[in-house]
Amino acid sequence: MSITWTDHVTGHRGFLVVDRLVRGVASGGLRMRAGCTLEEVTGLARGMTMKEALHYDPDGRYIPLGGAKGGIDCDPRDPAAYGVLVRFLRAMRPTVESVWTTGEDLGLTQDLVDRAAAEAGLVSSIQAVYPLLDDERAARRRLADAFAVEVDGIGLDALVGGCGVAESALAALDRAGLPYARARVSVQGLGTMGGATARFLSRAGLSVVAVADVKGTIANPDGLDVEALLAARDAYGTVDRAALRPGDAELPADAWLSAGAEVLVPAAVSYAIDADNQRAVTARWIVEAANMPVLPAAEELLAARGVTVLPDVVVNSGTNAWWWWTLFGDIGPDAEQAFAHTRRSMRALIDRTLARAERDGISPRAAAHALVADRLPVLAERFGWYR
Repeated sequence: MSITWTDHVTGHRGFLVVDRLVRGVASGGLRMRAGCTLEEVTGLARGMTMKEALHYDPDGRYIPLGGAKGGIDCDPRDPAAYGVLVRFLRAMRPTVESVWTTGEDLGLTQDLVDRAAAEAGLVSSIQAVYPLLDDERAARRRLADAFAVEVDGIGLDALVGGCGVAESALAALDRAGLPYARARVSVQGLGTMGGATARFLSRAGLSVVAVADVKGTIANPDGLDVEALLAARDAYGTVDRAALRPGDAELPADAWLSAGAEVLVPAAVSYAIDADNQRAVTARWIVEAANMPVLPAAEELLAARGVTVLPDVVVNSGTNAWWWWTLFGDIGPDAEQAFAHTRRSMRALIDRTLARAERDGISPRAAAHALVADRLPVLAERFGWYR
């Protein structure tokens, strides 16, 4: 199901794509960015179907949902953006109430989505899943408690995704036998996902040598002070340059691609690496924290040069899974439980993906698709998957 909406006040367009339903429900976040397209949202919805299927555990309480995605073509910094968001959710209200569970994505925070959803007359942005819960009241309380947990001043919900991305990178390093202390990292985007990923990788012993935001790239071959940069960023992930140290250099926006790192983490926008700028990449791994950051043509060229792309459908699936692990009761509203469960699940997924890729001589992305294809018949038999 594909819906295109036009805001009668500003003319901005919004999109909703439901790729697949499981037990009548689909899951996928809502993004807001200038230039967002129906094609982009369609690809993201298909990716959500894969993310859900990959996390299926027959012994778990969380049963995967279908995949969906929403997108609004509007700059989130536009003064009119919040009104557009409210009107979009009001227009999508019947869908949110019945089939589409959504939350924050690029350009939006969960607090903002929740506030706009309430103003649009919704009980919750995930209310479509409530009929599938054994004890709705306990489940909602558990999730609310989890969102109230903070770690070092940052909400747990803003950290679990980055924990999953970091664990994916660490699993790849371990398989290659590269010590963490010898691995350098470059991150594009220091928002929720990129910031948390940089923090977890830095604390694991890797050296973060470059980060990029809308103002450009900040680089230091000896390693950046990640905690200082995180403390100096605004709500959109832009770093106050007054926090830079004497050894930190300000470079052009695309300098993060060639920062002399073993690991690149595109954690900002889709389509960040194309067939042209991939030539600048010298890293051994690209870990897709953002959705669809590497274009297919670029991925083929990178693979020919020995660069491994760890696909978004695996790497950045931790946040979505954490919501459902918590809501369905596989874990409690506790940071240690959340991080431990995320690390185990993400490491297992990366190991399975890379093992399948090596066995079949295919890319990790193709291996992830193969793993999903293996699971679809099981899910169809047990729960009913519908186009």
